[in-house]
Amino acid sequence: MNFASDNAGPAHPAILAAMTAANAGHSPGYGAEAAMERVQAMVREIFEAPEAAVRLVATGTAANSLLLATLARPWETIFCARTAHVQEDECNAPEFFTGGAKLTLVEAPDGRMDPDALRAAIAAEEGRGVHGPKRGPVTLTETSEKGTTHGPARIAELAAIARAHGLPVHMDGARLSNALAHCGARPAGISWQAGVDALSLGATKNGCVGLEIVVLFDPAQAQEFDYRRKRAGHLFSKHRYLSAQAEAWLSDGLWLDLAARANAAAALLAQGLGARGVELLYPVEANLMFFRAPRGLHRRLHEGGAQYYLWGGDLEGGNPDDLLTGRLVCDWSADAAAVERFLALI
Repeated sequence: MNFASDNAGPAHPAILAAMTAANAGHSPGYGAEAAMERVQAMVREIFEAPEAAVRLVATGTAANSLLLATLARPWETIFCARTAHVQEDECNAPEFFTGGAKLTLVEAPDGRMDPDALRAAIAAEEGRGVHGPKRGPVTLTETSEKGTTHGPARIAELAAIARAHGLPVHMDGARLSNALAHCGARPAGISWQAGVDALSLGATKNGCVGLEIVVLFDPAQAQEFDYRRKRAGHLFSKHRYLSAQAEAWLSDGLWLDLAARANAAAALLAQGLGARGVELLYPVEANLMFFRAPRGLHRRLHEGGAQYYLWGGDLEGGNPDDLLTGRLVCDWSADAAAVERFLALI
């Protein structure tokens, strides 16, 4: 009953087998291996973007921060949701890698960035000349940190606001595969066709060992990204192990199948919670959810072997009737038996 994080889940056997196969013999390094050419061709085909530049890194923080550094100058501000991963969970890495660009927080009540709030945030900047930051890129998170999805229409609406001000758009797609499995959109339709300029496509949370696919839909930006990746220490010498993961993950739709499995487990969990009168705080549209329950129930779940995080508050002390928020995340390996054990404790 491990619902702590999709990072806690195992790598899929096909990913491990691909890495083992890549381990045979010798290979050029730094992305010069033949497998990387195949990966780029696969990403271009999947996203219907024949000119896109494709690069690989091992962590989501590196993917997001290096892309934002490529899109933003040090004197600019990056517009992000108040709950975005780049704001709450990346230890100021975007500010560090950009050389000083700041983050301007935009309200996103259910995890989805509000279009009116984005307009207001953009309008509020550049009123002080050189005394304030220059407007910079907008970064969107799909799936959001609350487990909700924007979908192609909302992304296009937000990107149009950015485009009206001449601002580029980055997408943190750490769980983009889960959003696609939910809404059934084409990858192109939820990314560059909706106005996204650069994408961090997450694979680590969805069955890989450590892999994030960077997609620059404008290949002219690739060289700057390449220099930033090398300078930051994120260009792997034994790059073939990243390429092996990517090729296996993208082959035969495995990436979407694994996301659909995680989503299905989450849907089963959400249905069971609702049937038992447990309050869900946001719509469950991917593989994670937040629920509110008395401290006493959280204690019983944890004592029974369930693993998940509390968002504020703790299990020890306090009134057992106090309401606390928990976050549940299903990875690709979550099964119905684990869900049923969890629900039985309730």
